[in-house]
Amino acid sequence: MVKQDAMPQTPLPGPADESLPLPRWLWEEAKFHLLPWGPGSWKKKGMLQAAEIGFAVVVTVAWLLAGTGRIGPAAVTAWWMGWSVYEVVCRRAYLPWIKEGPWWKRNFRPASLADIMAYVATKNLLIGVMLFLGLKALGLLQM
Repeated sequence: MVKQDAMPQTPLPGPADESLPLPRWLWEEAKFHLLPWGPGSWKKKGMLQAAEIGFAVVVTVAWLLAGTGRIGPAAVTAWWMGWSVYEVVCRRAYLPWIKEGPWWKRNFRPASLADIMAYVATKNLLIGVMLFLGLKALGLLQM
């Protein structure tokens, strides 16, 4: 039997609302995949929340600097790995589930630590590839 690590106070999301218009559905998908914070995480007070927001800004700035050639690949890799570790911790606390089945559906199941790590690693690798291909296509990245 597989051990389920979802926290009892964090219920699984419901199935997709079939009546959502396409832009709203795309917005919900983007939020799920790009933001590691879940319901209730913004109710926290104090320095931890500020550190989380600050860390997200620093990683974003590092990516922008990399795109303009002002920061080296090793620094970008270090920042991206740091973001991935942070995202695993956040998702484990606030979004302890993963999608199962077709990607366009919202069929969720509780996730183990290995599930979350595999999801974050795959997602961030794909985001990085798309970002650098986009920068290269725009002529902003010289290789």
